[in-house]
Amino acid sequence: MAKTVLTKDSPGTDGERTAAPAVETPEGRPARSSSRRRILLWTVAGVAILGALALVLGGMLNPAAAPNPEPSMTAVQIIPLVILVVMFVVATKWPLNIGVMGLVASFGVGYFMLGMSDKQILDEFPASIVLTIIGVTYFFSMAQRNGTIDIIVKGCVRMVRGKTLLLPWVFFLIAAALTSLGTFSPAAIALLAPAAIGFAYESRIHPVVMGAFIINDAHAGGFSPLSVAGVLVHDIALKNDFLISQGGLFIASFALNLILSVLTIVLFALIGKLRDGASGQHVDVDTSTGRPHGQQVLTLALIAVMLVCTLGFHMPIGFVALSAGLLLAFVNIKEHKTFIGGISWSTVLLVAGMITYVSLLQHVGVIDTLAEQALALGAPLLIALVLCYVIGIGSAFASSTALLTAFIPMAGPLLATSSLSASGTVAALAIAATVVDVSPFSTDGALVVANAREDDRQRVYKQLMFYAGGVVLVAPALAWALLVPTGIM
Repeated sequence: MAKTVLTKDSPGTDGERTAAPAVETPEGRPARSSSRRRILLWTVAGVAILGALALVLGGMLNPAAAPNPEPSMTAVQIIPLVILVVMFVVATKWPLNIGVMGLVASFGVGYFMLGMSDKQILDEFPASIVLTIIGVTYFFSMAQRNGTIDIIVKGCVRMVRGKTLLLPWVFFLIAAALTSLGTFSPAAIALLAPAAIGFAYESRIHPVVMGAFIINDAHAGGFSPLSVAGVLVHDIALKNDFLISQGGLFIASFALNLILSVLTIVLFALIGKLRDGASGQHVDVDTSTGRPHGQQVLTLALIAVMLVCTLGFHMPIGFVALSAGLLLAFVNIKEHKTFIGGISWSTVLLVAGMITYVSLLQHVGVIDTLAEQALALGAPLLIALVLCYVIGIGSAFASSTALLTAFIPMAGPLLATSSLSASGTVAALAIAATVVDVSPFSTDGALVVANAREDDRQRVYKQLMFYAGGVVLVAPALAWALLVPTGIM
């Protein structure tokens, strides 16, 4: 009987764990637990090695920094930090929304430890980001249900029928376009994965290649100025008093994910797995579509209006998306409750809870103390590399969005005391946190496995996990090398 596994939520995710088919060993035991234990052991070992290297190299590169005593943490700082770590562990092990835990922890720490009122605890509640998430997911739930996105996908795929090796690049452009307009990356992948993996089997392209492509593609556009993740990172940086270029963040994310996609093609071509002779029977996928009509025409027009309003007139994307969604709702009032249900409430909780709790950590000085301890290593470039690996490894098992809210503030003191580019450093952290979502433990990776053919699911699961391990090893270093030392942003 098919079993399910629970996967972590990712940066533009809806914050919910996604049920995906588990892979069983021939003896019938789930392979996930043993594989996960091995990966966790390698993760702990890797972090320990990186930490040791950071300490040793930091002292070698800056001997004068060694005699200076490191700032110590007080009990009022240690307890909230321990609670944060426990929250990540619990959210990784069980299907609980870390944002809910963040809000409860904010109340517990703020009210009982610090004597704060509810208004003081909620001073940093991210109202604008919450509105953006609600507006964007409200509108695109309608665009999905009325068939507009399906028409776009089928129309693009029909243009390259017969040129099978162009299919991954077609899905690259479609997914990047969807996420750059505001669609959450898991939502875009959920929309595209059935067609993409089906075309992979039909065209005998390796399903892992196609799966990796649509995930990379979704993240390529995931930090646009219109996207929730792009707005989130920009607002967190602004709140911590360092400016970043929204356009630069978008271009960097697009370029890095494009490079990873090219490297994926090259890797699979070199090992002879680009064409998948073991996939078995072909799968017929319907690409027939007519001209857009009715609500679909209106939806396409509203997407164009949203682009003009937000990019041309710098109007807030949350209000614009809500307004566009309301117009669509008037056209189809009978299904309005369904559209409301399409709002990603779990992501609202995740982002609101994590930002509120991290703001509380900043209030008691936890972030500043951790940053000062990191700065004691004495080598800003090395610190930035360690941060990229820590957030990348952690994101393979925990929420990318939650890690971004926790780690980006730590870059503030580092940027204030060094000549590192704020845009480059933040972009490297953001990219390192999201590219690892190819892991089958993430919502994105689980969607790829779930859409593989049933008799091929175990093979796809194992090979996607090996691929994700390579991404975890290479991608954070690649993002750091291209964006931090170069000062290109």
